[in-house]
Amino acid sequence: MSYPAPAPSRIDLSQIGEPVYRGSVQHLYAVPDHPAYVVFETTPAGSVFDVGSIFTIEGNDLNRAIFRHAMYTRLTETDTWQRVHAALLSTSSLNPTWRDQLMDGPLQSMLEGGARTHHVGMLDGQTGEVVTTGMPTTPSCFNVVRRFPVMKPPQRNVMGNFVFDYAQFHQSDTYVVPLEYIVRFGVTSGSSILRKYEALSDKERRAFEQELGLTGPMKAWQMLDRPIYDLTSKYEPEDRAVSKQEALLMSGLSAQHFTDTIKMALLGAWAVKDLLDEIGLQLWDLKWEFAVDRESLLFVDTIDADSFRATSTVQVDGRELIIHYNKQAMRDYYRIVCADWYAGINAAKAEAQKLGTPFKQILKEGQAAGIYPATPEVDATFLELQARKTALIKEHVLGISDAEKVRAGLIETGLAEAEFYRSRGHLEELLKLNAL
Repeated sequence: MSYPAPAPSRIDLSQIGEPVYRGSVQHLYAVPDHPAYVVFETTPAGSVFDVGSIFTIEGNDLNRAIFRHAMYTRLTETDTWQRVHAALLSTSSLNPTWRDQLMDGPLQSMLEGGARTHHVGMLDGQTGEVVTTGMPTTPSCFNVVRRFPVMKPPQRNVMGNFVFDYAQFHQSDTYVVPLEYIVRFGVTSGSSILRKYEALSDKERRAFEQELGLTGPMKAWQMLDRPIYDLTSKYEPEDRAVSKQEALLMSGLSAQHFTDTIKMALLGAWAVKDLLDEIGLQLWDLKWEFAVDRESLLFVDTIDADSFRATSTVQVDGRELIIHYNKQAMRDYYRIVCADWYAGINAAKAEAQKLGTPFKQILKEGQAAGIYPATPEVDATFLELQARKTALIKEHVLGISDAEKVRAGLIETGLAEAEFYRSRGHLEELLKLNAL
């Protein structure tokens, strides 16, 4: 096992200079005199459909940073895993054999010493102190993490077909695993797994149901007896679903380490579920990423409302309407309110796949030529509702408001969102998409 140099205890933000990486929703900075660490700065920008930052939610930068710090801190605490262990034992729908397999391995070490993560702490916005336990007196948008090599697979032309070369991952022992692990407690109306299921033949559907442990046909807004997982590429121009066999080969991991990352993703999902349950939010799915450091596996990257899907239900016109308290609300907005633009996005992705050209390049050139609609502005009222949601979750994480007050505020905001769609003449479309 290798260890990095000691982490910084204080960072002067005026000295860190320009970002070494500008992402669509966050920036990364090098830490002077501490090359083994980086500073993550969350921004209020938002991104959907792999387009890049196309909207801004006020306050979302601080809200997301606080959630990350709180959740990563929880992952390192043994109490978290004791609650997860108890939840596994008390969930009667779990197949005993499957449960025993999940509880064997990483959970045992996390019960004893917590999970390993790349997270170091949050910078105090006034003093620059790196606070590793609890919240800073002045929370900021800056979290400090351990730095891991990020390797992007080069694209190769194989007899006219384009493939990605993952050989370098088999030659390294410390890196970010080039996969996203999606854990699903249930199936939502916009879930890719539901679209996949609906495209299968009857025979293929039965086999898929058996693989997932379903006792009947898959349907939208269905909670599963046990969570399932699927895997996508991380460092290709677009996220791509991959089989377990391909994922293992892409990862560069041994079969045992690959299995451990899957178990960690499932167990980590239960840890997030525990936090959201307190304020009445139902977790449907989330994604994790991992790094390997020789024989050690670590939770890395982000965990906030951009990376999980949580909901509650409200009564609208005598129907149960699902309200999203995460980025899915923005996806639905674009699908419903900006349908022409959304259709253009899908057309550009199909063209990019056919040509082997980056999607964003195809989209930008197509928009300039008038082939695809320009990116629309989001209604300010809708953005204010999304800001209110994340602010309430922040209040819960910080302990500013008790869980019942936060729960009531989230429901009130959900009702206001339904009225927004009604006032714009789109309520029926929203109900069609998200009503039970």
